[in-house]
Amino acid sequence: MKLGMIGLGKMGGNMAERLRRHGHTVVGMDPGLPAADAHSIEELVPLLATDGQPRVAWAMVPAGQITDDTIDKLAEQLGSGDLVIDGGNSNYVDSMRHAAALADKGIGFIDCGTSGGVWGLENGYCLMVGGDREFVAIAQPLFDALAPEGGYAHVGPAGTGHYVKMVHNGIEYGLMQAYAEGYAILEASDLEIDSLGAFGAWREGSVVRSWLLELLVKSLEDDPRLTKIRGVAADSGEGRWTVNEAVRNGVPRR
Repeated sequence: MKLGMIGLGKMGGNMAERLRRHGHTVVGMDPGLPAADAHSIEELVPLLATDGQPRVAWAMVPAGQITDDTIDKLAEQLGSGDLVIDGGNSNYVDSMRHAAALADKGIGFIDCGTSGGVWGLENGYCLMVGGDREFVAIAQPLFDALAPEGGYAHVGPAGTGHYVKMVHNGIEYGLMQAYAEGYAILEASDLEIDSLGAFGAWREGSVVRSWLLELLVKSLEDDPRLTKIRGVAADSGEGRWTVNEAVRNGVPRR
């Protein structure tokens, strides 16, 4: 299957490579990468021509204005029956808006919440997909190539993929905060506790074991005081959006 991958950063570049390893043809577009096959939407779309099959463009760019601009340009260049996939971390409301705007032109839309980070190339990506079944069926071979066994779900209509990814990230941030506070408490104790040893043991058999915990232990083993890691992370929105949804739906009162 042929598709255009827009954005060849740590996620998009590795996803393109994984798709190629599974036999798909990927045309890469990135304005900042000289080696890319195309450097604009106008250059990309003509390269997606297939024998009567829908043209598929997958965007892996930052949420917000960049995604809006990308989808607007794709709407101008693609035609009825073609398909746009947004695999970034867009707000679900924006995804519902994109789906409606593209539908007016007969273009399909899928919002694909994507998790896996830089490890996804080898391990596969967890995919949370929203969109009409007819569009999902077109892209199914791509999802099958990207996701590990059991790591894919079509969760509902357009917007639901990014809604689920939003909640996923909210949970992720909560877990990270809990681990950080727990480790800080162990370190502050005057009981001479082997904090790293304790966290390492939690990776096996414990109810708090997780991949995030495994990554934390590895980071601590490589850099015990985490001096190479910044103490802040950019706000990409999902944590705030999750809290806002909890307030909007009265979740704390239930």
